[in-house]
Amino acid sequence: MMKKSIIFAISALLVIAGCKNTDHKTTETMNNDKPLQEVAGRKNFGPNHALVTTPQPCVMIATWDENKTPDVMMAAWAGQLDYKQIVISLSKHKTTDNLGKTGAFTVSFADERTVAESDYFGLVSGNKVPDKVAKVGFTVTPSPNVDAPIINEYPLTLECKVVSFEDGMLIGEVINQSADESILTGGKIDLAKLKPIVFDAASMCYRALGEVVGQAWGAGKAFTE
Repeated sequence: MMKKSIIFAISALLVIAGCKNTDHKTTETMNNDKPLQEVAGRKNFGPNHALVTTPQPCVMIATWDENKTPDVMMAAWAGQLDYKQIVISLSKHKTTDNLGKTGAFTVSFADERTVAESDYFGLVSGNKVPDKVAKVGFTVTPSPNVDAPIINEYPLTLECKVVSFEDGMLIGEVINQSADESILTGGKIDLAKLKPIVFDAASMCYRALGEVVGQAWGAGKAFTE
């Protein structure tokens, strides 16, 4: 099922900004009084290294502003909270201002075809560039289900309404999921056709999802026999 296809590990509590590598004999502590101990045969990085949970999804959050101008930002700290709910960690942005006005947003997934545009959406604030969507030549269609734009160039989109937004944690309910015919195989979402990218915090780069290496709820059956 398509819902199964887009499950990503929740990484909303990751720490990226200002992180740096530490020596394996780091003096950072877990409780402010007990130094971390070396792990035999491994290199310690401490708790604040950029690579905490990886890979991270590159989700594109689209909203309307008060003038119905579309805005898009990239967020990497996101995941699935429940069967029909997603969670995204957000600091203050143009997007969060828009969420307070509309109570709705869409989520799309950056792919190999849109790396440069998607990265731009994460680099530049909507407060400084009024219409980032037009800047990169993308187009939008108003969602028929929520008060938010659908970015036409992203072939997979979740239409969401805000459930809550407290302490920087946005929880959205997925009202609808729609996909372009170009990424379907047998009527189902085909990630091989979507070619989504993920954020590699260790190398500060984007990577494409790889090939199928096993069947979910199947590969492990070799140990049950």
